[in-house]
Amino acid sequence: MGGCQSYTSTSDSVKEGDVSVVTEEFSDITEHKLKNNNTQTAPSLEEKPYLMQGYVSERIAEIDVNTLTVLPVGFDKAEWMASHTVAFFKHINLLSSALSDFCTTGTCPTIIGPGNMTYYWTDEQGKKVKCSAPLYTDYTMSYIQELLSDEDVFPTKAGCVSRAHGPRLKTRIFLYLFHTLAHLYWVHFRDVVRMDMHPHLNTLFVHFVTFSREFQLLEPSDTAPLGDLTSILYQHHSC
Repeated sequence: MGGCQSYTSTSDSVKEGDVSVVTEEFSDITEHKLKNNNTQTAPSLEEKPYLMQGYVSERIAEIDVNTLTVLPVGFDKAEWMASHTVAFFKHINLLSSALSDFCTTGTCPTIIGPGNMTYYWTDEQGKKVKCSAPLYTDYTMSYIQELLSDEDVFPTKAGCVSRAHGPRLKTRIFLYLFHTLAHLYWVHFRDVVRMDMHPHLNTLFVHFVTFSREFQLLEPSDTAPLGDLTSILYQHHSC
């Protein structure tokens, strides 16, 4: 299926093994200024390092996110959405796997996002379950993998359409993926920077949010916890 995107890094802002530079930057994080050249320090950046100008401006390449998102003329919408869902699933799964040494049941006994918001998994009985971040991620990836193989949700045969519950399940998929990304930004962004993966994460996130908005897969309230990041990334990606 068309539309699957692979991101290739062109950034060399933090070289592998150059942890001392990053550590120094984080130790002086309250001295960094906001983009508007405010002469006052910005304490909020201490808990939101992903908003720092030196990191939020990083991306892997000059990519027109809108072009990657908008349905091409003559292209089947269902196939376009399915291919992007597969791509987002694969990229987010890869990022989460790369950070598995940092995101453990010990470091993250409960999955949280911006503002220490707790995310709950909903089981088959509709009951909300509090779980660790690794377990939540495992549930998410297993759940999505199963749906991607379901012809009722993501039909692969020409002329077939998803059943009535298809759109609702797609929305749930994107909500779970957003929670996973939000956790990476809120809890593991320093780890992401040390591994020089922040350009990948930024590019993936802005593409993910743009696609979600274009096809109304997430409500504004769903993405609001990272609304400040989204606004700044849009400036840098000319969205």
